[in-house]
Amino acid sequence: MSGELVLTSGRANPRLSQEIAESLGMRLAETEVTEFSDGEVFVQVNENVRGADVFVIQPTCHPVNRNIMELLIIIDALKRASASRITAVIPYYGYGRQDRKVQPRVPITAKLVADLITAAGAHRVLTMDLHAGQIQGFFNIPVDHLFAAPVLLQYLQERRVQGAWQDLVVVSPDAGGVERARAFAKRLGTSLAIMDKRRTGINEAKIMHVIGEVRDRDVILLDDMIDTAGSITQAVQALRQEGARRILASCTHAVLSGQALERLERSEIEEVVVTNTIPLRDEQTCKKITVLSVAPLLGEAIRRIHTETSVSSLFV
Repeated sequence: MSGELVLTSGRANPRLSQEIAESLGMRLAETEVTEFSDGEVFVQVNENVRGADVFVIQPTCHPVNRNIMELLIIIDALKRASASRITAVIPYYGYGRQDRKVQPRVPITAKLVADLITAAGAHRVLTMDLHAGQIQGFFNIPVDHLFAAPVLLQYLQERRVQGAWQDLVVVSPDAGGVERARAFAKRLGTSLAIMDKRRTGINEAKIMHVIGEVRDRDVILLDDMIDTAGSITQAVQALRQEGARRILASCTHAVLSGQALERLERSEIEEVVVTNTIPLRDEQTCKKITVLSVAPLLGEAIRRIHTETSVSSLFV
């Protein structure tokens, strides 16, 4: 790709943006993002990006709507500043759970957000652990979909070698996560179990029973995100009833809304392993949570996209 590689960032996760820049031996371009008194977002890119290959790092996490608007406005500012190519780096894709119509007269908001990003002027998207893989098809521009599995697996393998966890079984908390859990189990050389979860409403689900053998085993509960932690803590209760020994939870995106932290603290989960796709706010302190960085993985993907080399080896 002709043009200088430029990294810039919104306000959603400045620490991750800085770590990505450091992994590439670069600095973030100076971009001013402020708000008017009525809440409107204002953006000014304070460096020349004409003809540049620009990567905008902005997960669309809490506050979701503000961060989406920031992303769109930064992309528009870069387009009007004559950037050669603009890649939206979205470690966490907000509205990803609204990917299909499950009731009459409801939106497919994941598609709407994809249309907005494209209309704003993005030429490419780099994202991580989409809630539903088909969201890639909502875009009419290239999408590179990374997985945090290598980062999580390396940590879990190290803990296993240290003897922290033995006789492991990987558990998917619902049928939709079976493919992810199966791939994890294969890489770890463990067996697989599945929770039968029935969703009863928004942020409401009921665990029915466990499919698979977990008695006297250490369990890794694996999901793409932990939001209110209702499902995962229900799963813990069901696993305990089935005789599971020790329980660890792992996910890519630590949304942690509502009573999530209180539920995790009260639960019998010994450790919650997450990544930094979403920043933990100051009030989100929990001694059980271990945060791993995906900055080197995203940085390598950015380098390969810029140099037009293969990214596929990172899709594991």
